[in-house]
Amino acid sequence: MSASPGKPAVCLLASEVAPLSKTGGLADVAGALAKYLHAGGHDVRLFTPLYASIDRAALGARPVAGLTDVPLVLGQQRYEFSVLGATLPGAAVPVYLIDCPALYARASLYTADPDEHLRFIAFTRAALTACQQTGFRPDILHCNDWHTAFAPLYLRTGLGRDGVFAATRTVLTIHNIGYQGIFPAAEVADLALPPADAYLLHQADLAAGRINALRHGILYADAITTVSPTHAHEICTPEYGMGLEADLRARGAALSGILNGVDYDEWDPRRDRFLPVHYGPQRLAGKAELKRRFLARTRLTTAPEVPLAGIVSRLAAQKGIELMFEALPKVLAARPLAVAALGSGEAKYEQFFAGLVSAFPGRVSFEAGYDEAQSHWIEAASDLFLMPSRYEPCGLNQMYSLRYGTVPVVRRTGGLADSVEHYDAASGRGTGVVFNDFDGPALEWALDTALDLNAQPAQWAQLQRNGMSQDFSWERRTGEYVALYRRLSGA
Repeated sequence: MSASPGKPAVCLLASEVAPLSKTGGLADVAGALAKYLHAGGHDVRLFTPLYASIDRAALGARPVAGLTDVPLVLGQQRYEFSVLGATLPGAAVPVYLIDCPALYARASLYTADPDEHLRFIAFTRAALTACQQTGFRPDILHCNDWHTAFAPLYLRTGLGRDGVFAATRTVLTIHNIGYQGIFPAAEVADLALPPADAYLLHQADLAAGRINALRHGILYADAITTVSPTHAHEICTPEYGMGLEADLRARGAALSGILNGVDYDEWDPRRDRFLPVHYGPQRLAGKAELKRRFLARTRLTTAPEVPLAGIVSRLAAQKGIELMFEALPKVLAARPLAVAALGSGEAKYEQFFAGLVSAFPGRVSFEAGYDEAQSHWIEAASDLFLMPSRYEPCGLNQMYSLRYGTVPVVRRTGGLADSVEHYDAASGRGTGVVFNDFDGPALEWALDTALDLNAQPAQWAQLQRNGMSQDFSWERRTGEYVALYRRLSGA
């Protein structure tokens, strides 16, 4: 039953949830959506694995009655899991942690281990079992990415006829279609499907020797969302659909795009807990002071008036890092510019940034890895922020940048196209610098355009104010999810 009329009860499954665990935007979205649904009066319960990196004692996590050492059989594998209950830090959202050390006590959230598919099949099955055992009857089961994409399939089997799930409708959100959870068809028994339901599996994939988790979510979810309206159109094309475009086109109106939101409790320069100086659109002097301190922190020796370009990114092909190989050294050699980069990923990209540090001493800093405080500092201290993505389902840093008066330089794709408008100096409208072509000269043009605008104080101030006035709050985005939930559940 719903928490109250018009407020569907929601079971939210996510493989990572900020601030408990995080490798990317999925964690931010899962934590924020749950927080704002709960604040709106919804009965929302959030399930996530209990990874080794999560401090259960600090959370005050406690065993859930009746859910200790629960047996789970998946093919030839036998596990026991327990469920610990807690509340999400910074919110009152109930969070349920699936504790199975054999699967989650590893050095990283995700692995290349041969049992990776089992880790998240087990998580999905354990979360569904927890709902059954506690009598939670969600109106909506909202799963995210391939890790939980088998949940809609399970609800088409005997589980869906269970009293707990009899009225449940399913939503799958695709955060990154490039990761699909493919494993060998020889491991089909690991799904623990009743033999009578085996026909529900994608037969062409089986014949080809594979099982694709994300494809099954697309086939069986009652609604599919991705994290921006533009990307919802893009993934129906061969260029962006990663082999799933025909399945997505076949779902028609069941697919939609809802732009991610920003949790302004965490990302707002007027109250950012990581910053010693706060500022807003009417007090930009604070931004200048933070830049001076940041230059000292990172041993950058450029003068404070030299524009600083920030980069906080996974260092992967998706992020368009290779476009910087040609463009950044050319612009650095020709014009006053400093760069502060934070991120980790493929060795060739890390080596590129390390090489820039050597080639332009005192003008480029690079920190390999991820540091939450440093990411806030880069957003606040930088003048512009680079996101030249090959594809970007939504992106969050460009929206953070807008709030911080840091001008985003982005490629026109996915959520970048939906959240950044190219600045027009004649009208004074626009919020960033947007380029179209995925090549080095296009990025070089965008950087030159941004630097030319930066050299015009009145234009730059207008551009900053435009960006800082944008509202990408989760209060607005949550309403779009609630409207979808209501349509599905009739609540």
